[in-house]
Parts: sequence; C-alpha cells; structure tokens
Amino acid sequence: MESGSVTTPFGRRPMTLGMFASQVASCEIEPEKSVDKWKLYRALCEARPLLGVSDRALAVLNALLSCYPPRELAEERGLIVFPSNAELSLRTHGMAEQTIRRHLTALIEAGLIIRKDSPNGKRYAHKDRAGEINEAFGFSLAPLLARSEEIQRLAADVVAERLLLLRLKERLTLCRRDITKLVEAALDEGVSGDWVAISEDLRSLVQRLPRLPTVDQLRSCLDEMEFLRENVVNKLENQVKAQNQSGNAYQNERHIQNSKPDSNSESEPSFETKQGAKSEVHIDDQAEPQGPITRRKQSRTERGGTEERGSLKSFPLGLVLQACPQISDYLPGGGAINNWRDLQSAAVVVRSMLGVSPSAYEEACATMGPENAATVLACILERGGHINSAGGYLRDLTRRAERGEFALGPMLMALLRANGAVARRVS
Repeated sequence: MESGSVTTPFGRRPMTLGMFASQVASCEIEPEKSVDKWKLYRALCEARPLLGVSDRALAVLNALLSCYPPRELAEERGLIVFPSNAELSLRTHGMAEQTIRRHLTALIEAGLIIRKDSPNGKRYAHKDRAGEINEAFGFSLAPLLARSEEIQRLAADVVAERLLLLRLKERLTLCRRDITKLVEAALDEGVSGDWVAISEDLRSLVQRLPRLPTVDQLRSCLDEMEFLRENVVNKLENQVKAQNQSGNAYQNERHIQNSKPDSNSESEPSFETKQGAKSEVHIDDQAEPQGPITRRKQSRTERGGTEERGSLKSFPLGLVLQACPQISDYLPGGGAINNWRDLQSAAVVVRSMLGVSPSAYEEACATMGPENAATVLACILERGGHINSAGGYLRDLTRRAERGEFALGPMLMALLRANGAVARRVS
C-alpha cells in the first residue's frame, strides 16, 4: 500500500511545483473510487492533443498499465508499478531504453504518473510472508485515478470538436458544389452577370484555407461562401422571375388574339371555307408572323432554319479570352483582340493551322453563328493536344448543335478551371 506521503526524486532529478501538486492531488483520492484502466487509457488517447503528450509517450503508459494486474485502478489495491526499463522495452515492442526514459519524464511533467523513487533509485517492492506488497518503489498511477473525470471530459471535448469539424467540412463541400453548379448553369443559359468574378471569389476562398483548418477558420470561410451562394441564388431567382413575367405577357397576348371571334387564324379556317366556299385568305398574307408566340412556333417548325441555328447561347468576349488565351497569338498583324471581329480574324488563321477545311468552318458558322464558331475554334486550339482531328471534331460539334445537344458553357468552364489550375502550379 502507498504511504500517501510526498516523495522527492532520486539523484540529480529536480523537484518542481507541478510534481508537488500532482502528489498532493493524488493524496485526495476518495477511498472507494475506482476506474477501468483500459477505458481510461482510451479516453487518454482521445484527449492527447489537450494533454500535450505524444503517441510514443502513451505507448509507454500503456506498458505501465499492463504491469498493473487488476483491471480496475483502485487505491485499496495499490497504484505503484515497478517494471525495469528492459521489461518496458519488451512491452513497447523494442523501444530503446533511452527513449523510454525520455517519455517517462514527459508523462511525469504532464501530471499523469508520479515517480516514487527508492533510496538508491531502483524499482522494487517489499513483500510480507504472505506475498502481499507492503511498500513499492517505481511509478505511481494515482494521478490517472485522481484525474479520471477531467480526462474523460477532455476526451469528450476533443470528440465533439472533431465532429463539429466534420460537419463544417460537409457544409463547406455542399456550398462549394452548389456555387460551382449554379455558375455553370448560368453560363450555359447565358444569364447576364459577372460569373467569372464569382468563380474567382470561390477559388480564393478555398485556397485561403490551410491544410488542417481550425473550427474558427472553417466557420469564417463558410459564412463568406454562404453569402456568395446567396448572391448567386438571388441573381438566378431574378432571372427566373423575369422569364416568368415575359411568359405571362406572351400568354396574355395569345389569349387576346384567340378571344376575337371574327378573326381568322392559321390553324382555324373561316366558316365560309368549311362550307366549301373559296377562302379570301392567301398563303402570302399569312407569311408575316402575328406576334412573339407565332414567331416561336415558326422557329420550332423550321428545323435547320435561321431561328433554330441561332439558338446556341453566346458568351462575353472577355470570358472567351480568359478561357482561351492562346487565340490572341494568332491575330493577323499582332496586337490584342478587342472585339468579335478580331476574334473571327484570328479564328480564320487557327482554322488553317489546325487543318480544318473551309466547308467545315462555314457550316459551323451557319449553324452556330460566326461568334460561336470562332469561340469553338478557340476552345479546340486550347485542347489541341487532346484532339486528333480538329476538322472532324468541329463537324461533330456542328451536328450536335443542329440537334440542340451542344452548349458552350460547360466547355468554357472546363477550360477556365484548367487554366486556373495551371496558373496555381506555375505560381
């Protein structure tokens, strides 16, 4: 059994106030208090960042606990263990004795164990004739029993913070994905707005986070990212409301036109025509569309006509040049590309350099429009190392555009992200 008195270390080892405080706290353990040593050790492993000990030091503590026979730490059973350094080396899978001594000192300084040295500094125990230990010299595990509630509380705090970090990272990932997808949708649909600047803001927020962020850093970044997402959502909501209002205006106009009982429409012949009389209305008189709804019906029926070919969304010139910077090197006469005419002139040079036939480029211009065809050539130039036949690829995109299966937005966004990754690697 322990005497409960305060002891000082052997030899040149100094006595500190921290060691004295640990011994005083260990003397105040309740008589009937006990705790499962392995459950407490698991809590120690969880609370390790707050206790300031290394994983190797905990391995040495595990070896000390394994030298304590009972599973329950209790004062009535004695709390002194006295293994030799050689035994500790075996139980720590061959750790060097010098390393063991260093980690034992770290455990003592952390207030997890107490050194109870014998007069000569050796570790041993005095036993009676019945084999019971009267007094032992070695390391006392009493601080573990005295601080068991504190250790479990620290472990719970560490687990709660780890879960909070996980939840914040999940919310950050979802918010980042929402912004990226919404910006791509806005570019694909041609919604007006500075979407490139929003993408750059998102990229700067992500790059600002360290590799192992804290809770405060994640919360700050998440607040800014949620504000950015709210801004994107508001812009898109305004666009949807504007489209709904425009659609209501078209419906009202059609309702007014159909509400005239005496008017003749294209799909409904006059009463006299149904009775077999000659109609007074000629085809040439109906060639002129009667309003926005009529024009939209006509564009749907004229597959391959001018209205259907112009349905491919175009994008701002600045966005195209940012996604495809190489096209600027092919402007005839040098200089910078300042307008769409300059881009089309550079596209003609690129067409010849890539081996695209004039007929393929003319067909792309007729289907997509000159500006979009030049933009597609600029994209093909950026991806030249991944495309075997530029002419065949352009014809394939043209056929997809005719069927309404091609959009420029995803292609430009992919190039924007690729150029941004290259710029980060260079810097």
